[in-house]
Amino acid sequence: MEINILEQIVIPIIKMLFIVHLLVIGVMVMIWSERRVSGWIQDRLGPNRVGPQGLLQPIADGIKFLFKEDLIPNHVDKPLYVLAPAMLLIPAMIAVAVVPFGDTITIEGLDNPISLQIADINIGILYILAITSLGVYGVVIGAWASNNKYSLLGGLRSSAQMISYELTLGLAIIGVLMLSESLSLRVIAKEQGSYPWNWNFLIHFPAFLAFTTAMFAETNRLPFDLAEAEQELVAGYHTEYSSMKFAIFFMAEYMNMIVGSAVVVTLFLGGWHFFGLETMGGPIWSGVISFAIFFIKTGIFLFVFIWVRWTLPRFRYDQLMNFGWKFLLPVALTSIVVTGTLWVVVTENKLLWIGIGNTVAAFIVVSIVAGMLAMDNNSKAAAQDTSAAPLRGLEAIE
Repeated sequence: MEINILEQIVIPIIKMLFIVHLLVIGVMVMIWSERRVSGWIQDRLGPNRVGPQGLLQPIADGIKFLFKEDLIPNHVDKPLYVLAPAMLLIPAMIAVAVVPFGDTITIEGLDNPISLQIADINIGILYILAITSLGVYGVVIGAWASNNKYSLLGGLRSSAQMISYELTLGLAIIGVLMLSESLSLRVIAKEQGSYPWNWNFLIHFPAFLAFTTAMFAETNRLPFDLAEAEQELVAGYHTEYSSMKFAIFFMAEYMNMIVGSAVVVTLFLGGWHFFGLETMGGPIWSGVISFAIFFIKTGIFLFVFIWVRWTLPRFRYDQLMNFGWKFLLPVALTSIVVTGTLWVVVTENKLLWIGIGNTVAAFIVVSIVAGMLAMDNNSKAAAQDTSAAPLRGLEAIE
């Protein structure tokens, strides 16, 4: 009876506390990393005064936010204004519940090995898509409750952006689900195996790029941060926020980045697998090594988040919508058709041919769409040149 209580209550609580604390620490590390990496990219130092190499800077920032005056403007809708930051933070925290962050750890005295995952539900990927889509409510309600035109514009941009890119986010993983024949994230990670040439990022490379790009848009990160474009909207949906409420918005963005990176690693980069290293070290150390592999992969992808932010300029809003609807969505749909067709038709080396077929089909689709858009732009430019041409002879007299 004691063992059952231990396995069913105590161990799940320990796993939840561990993951929540890891997320909070991850947010602090990301705040420091963003500022240090941006300094490195821009050939400057970044924070280096508070603690060795500026490592205590996130703590200093947190103390600063904690002691700043919490201003609530008179014109806001106070209940929604206070609720909005939590509506953005909570989905980011609970979405990680179904992400497997390692294999299993076997401990003597327990009937079952400990799964390095809070909840292994058989519809894990649907849970992720459902929970992450709730984050838009925090942005929109915060913008609406602020009763500020700049905030409202940022919230409307974010809602249109999330709806557009969520279609790509969901469709891009259909091919992965077709091959793994499961919606469980643990099963999807196991199906990829230990070797990179079997991982989904090679088999579904166009879908991997589409999913990653859509995830950037979902987290409102550059070059897709139209909801908080400071050159246009002051600060966008969080213009009227200060003190810890603003800090919670800030934390939610980084938590969404961490969870999104973990999902990408699980779906496309083999999860905790890496050349069989995850099976070494016995029943306990193999679990620790698998967690370390997953942790390193997620950290590398988080570095890509920062790298992209300080490399690419912000999209215009029309470019943002055109890119999502006219490029990413056709690529995601094409991946579904090609994967399903080749899985039925091809009898040998299916994964190889599916990978080649997806890449070739995506290249053809992007080329056709780009050509059609170029022709459309040329026809519009020619029409404008014709209408702007100077009048001659009788036309000028009339």
